[in-house]
Parts: sequence; C-alpha cells; structure tokens
Amino acid sequence: MKGLVIKNTGSWYTVLTDDGQTVDCKIKGNFRLRGIRSTNPVAVGDRVTIAPPASAQGGTDGASPAGETGRGVAFITEIEDRRNYVIRKSQNLSKQSHIIAANVDQALLIVTVNRPPTSTTFIDRFLASAEAYRIPVVLVFNKTDLLDDDERHIQQMLMQLYETVGYECRAISAGTGEGVDALRSLLDGRITLLSGHSGVGKSTLINRLLPGVHLRTAEISDAHNTGMHTTTFSEMLPLPQNAGWLIDTPGIKGFGTFDIEPEELTSYFKEIFHFSQDCRFSNCTHTHEPGCAVLRAVDDHDIAQSRYQSYLSMLNDKDEGKYREAY
Repeated sequence: MKGLVIKNTGSWYTVLTDDGQTVDCKIKGNFRLRGIRSTNPVAVGDRVTIAPPASAQGGTDGASPAGETGRGVAFITEIEDRRNYVIRKSQNLSKQSHIIAANVDQALLIVTVNRPPTSTTFIDRFLASAEAYRIPVVLVFNKTDLLDDDERHIQQMLMQLYETVGYECRAISAGTGEGVDALRSLLDGRITLLSGHSGVGKSTLINRLLPGVHLRTAEISDAHNTGMHTTTFSEMLPLPQNAGWLIDTPGIKGFGTFDIEPEELTSYFKEIFHFSQDCRFSNCTHTHEPGCAVLRAVDDHDIAQSRYQSYLSMLNDKDEGKYREAY
C-alpha cells in the first residue's frame, strides 16, 4: 500500500494512502536512508510504502509487533526516491541531520525584523541549502504592522538586498491580514514549506490562510525577544479545493548546513557565483587568492558584506560542533 506522509510526531507517522485512508505508522528501529544518519529518516512529504497492521493480515490478538496492544500497527517499509528535501544539521545529536520536509515545490521563509529578529546569516543559510536542492524560496517579511520607522527602513533595505540577489520578497502582517490574500496565488497547486524561527508568525499566517485549522499561537518573550514553540511536530495541511498543501513545521533556532562541500558552496550564492566566473583561478575559494573577482566585488559593494560573511561562515561548517551555535 502506497501513500504520502502528512504528519510526523517524532515517534508516529500519519500516511494518507492513495485510496484516501489515513493510517498511523511506525518505522523499524534499524531503518536508515542511504546511509544518512538522520533524527527522522522519514519526513513529511515523503512517498512511502506501508505494510498494513498485523491484525489486517490475519492476526488474532491485535497485538502490534512493537509491543503496542489493542490494535495492530502499520509499518513504513520503503521510501520512494525524493526529488528534493530541506535538510539541516541536528543541534542535539553529533554528526546527524534533520530532514525538515521532502518533495516540496517551494518554501516560504517567514522572517521578522524584530519580535523576534531574524539574522541575515540564518536567512542566507536557509537560502543556500534550498539552492542546493533547487527549491525556490520566497522571503515573507511578517509583522510589518509592529515596526517603528527605523525598523521599517531596515526591512526595506533587506528586501532590496534579496530582491537584487534574485529572491522574491513579500511584506505582510499575519496579525492584521495585510498582504496575506496576495500570497494565496503563490500557493495554488503547490506543496509549500513554511519555515522560520519560533515566534515569527507561521501559525498565525496559517490560521489566516486556513481559518478552520485554529493552530495555537503564543506571545513573544519580552525578556529575550524570542519566540516560543507552539508547533511541536511537522504536518501537511491541505489547501481548499485540492489546490495544494502547506507544510507546517516547528520553529528552528539555528540552521547548520549539512552535506554541502566547500567547493560547491559558491554555486549556492547566486551573486557570488556570478562574479566567480571572472576569478583568476578556477579553484578560487574567494578568501585570499590574488585576482579574486568576488573579493573585488565585495570591496566595490557589488556583493553585500552580510552575504559574504554568511558564505565565509558556511565555509567553516566542517568545524566540529560549529552547527550547535545559534546562527
């Protein structure tokens, strides 16, 4: 039986089968995906094959193979090849990864200038990781109604920066509804991942887009200007009239990159890749080499200093433990 993983609680997976059933499943303890040691080898968005519960196969006592009682348990036995996925380093298990979602058409990265602030380093790390798997990203600047004049200016500068690089940017207020309706056309017929820090308003935005969902929201911590987790698991939410899916995920604090080699990194920063074509050496790392067109472009302000610093930070991601920091 085949289906789509629409919810991942960490221990259970809900699969929407091709014939319209929803089945709660587990995975075998030794399940591994192509040698990747992941905290969640199965992710929302995965297409999978499941074995029906033992009771459905003729079991007599309803006891599950995993020791659960009262009903049989279905098991995920196979994952179909993914066309893409968003992955980051796990922050609590050394040398392991966390797959945020699989088989997505696009991502909306929800960012805020304040309450809580989203750093350009975090944005750049997410964008580079999405570029690695050819996932288009739209930057959605939320909470515009809460900005003072200085913060509004910062938001305008950030939007101009990323639009110049080549990313679409939208300014909205999920709290008041400003700009939310204009997002709907971006979502139609697509599988869209929503991501960002805790507290940036993902749940509030989903409640605006899907009024019947009623996701829980929380206030920002006044003491630390940080968000609190209200979403504790990943879930795919259907848009009306079979118009697509929204993938809701827990807020993430840091974004340590995973499985990106230093020599590949230039390709995932659009403007750095553009200028690198004129470097003197084909294997230029853009850090110290003579005749480096990227360094010249940074000096000439054709590449933003913040973007270049993000590039340098990611070059050093191979350092043990570095991904544990809050970027």
